Amino acid sequence: MAKVVITQKRSVIKRPNDQKLTIKALGLGKINRSVEKELTPQIEGMIRKISHLVSVENK
Repeated sequence: MAKVVITQKRSVIKRPNDQKLTIKALGLGKINRSVEKELTPQIEGMIRKISHLVSVENK
């Protein structure tokens, strides 16, 4: 499978709780923190849900 690098670019302050939990589930939590994940359908859905808070790069 393809790998992607997900970087948090915006804060989760004043965001709905489900978006905060999605950020935490991806292993993020601070601005400019990055994680590398396999691009599965589940991860794609999480990225779509918080796309306005993160940037995604293919690896």
